[in-house]
Amino acid sequence: MVARVRTVAFEGVDVRPVDAQVQVSGGMPAFTLVGLPDKAVGESRERVRAALTAIGLALPPKRITVNLAPADLLKEGSHFDLPIALGLLAAMGVIEASALDAFVVLGELGLDGSVASVAGVLPAALHAAQHDLGLICPAAQGGEAAWAGEINVVAPSNLLALIHHLKGQQVLRAPEPKIMEDAGSSLDLRDIKGQESAKRALEIAAAGGHNLLMSRTRRPRLPQSILSPSILPESAL
Repeated sequence: MVARVRTVAFEGVDVRPVDAQVQVSGGMPAFTLVGLPDKAVGESRERVRAALTAIGLALPPKRITVNLAPADLLKEGSHFDLPIALGLLAAMGVIEASALDAFVVLGELGLDGSVASVAGVLPAALHAAQHDLGLICPAAQGGEAAWAGEINVVAPSNLLALIHHLKGQQVLRAPEPKIMEDAGSSLDLRDIKGQESAKRALEIAAAGGHNLLMSRTRRPRLPQSILSPSILPESAL
């Protein structure tokens, strides 16, 4: 059986549809991830494994293959964790595969099964709305996704709550559109040790509304023959 979950990849501001295909078959136990994933996507195997263990599930001792199609499109980011996990749960028979047909899914999984925020939720929601699909995203970003309009948004805080929702045991409340609260910047020039000239230049530019051009100047390295005193005449020593 091959379980399929809709998700997306990003190319700048463009959204590309991606099909997360999960197959559980006989053979030596293995967890293989293909489809041109970057390092963050490749590491999702361990996050998915730990998240399932945290909610009391274990991977079957079989060969697990995950394909992110189309295979020639580079997949970047940690938002593939949740679609991979849901595809795996569908392939294992924990949830019905048909329950995922009407959704685009993205979210990062924590080792405790929590669903963490990811980048690109609003573009993904707009993409889902254009194709008459719903969106499954992290709870912290449900209000952001709701701005996409008439769209079914499911925003779980953890994987177990999402499983209960998909099985109809505990329905999650639909989020309402809201503006993210400004938590303020946690960065301050006071935290930088040294670099006094650079910090003063930044402060002056910010106070006067000036532009800055960041550049790097590399000092030329003198040949060793010039630096060696052995080649200098005795009058110069």
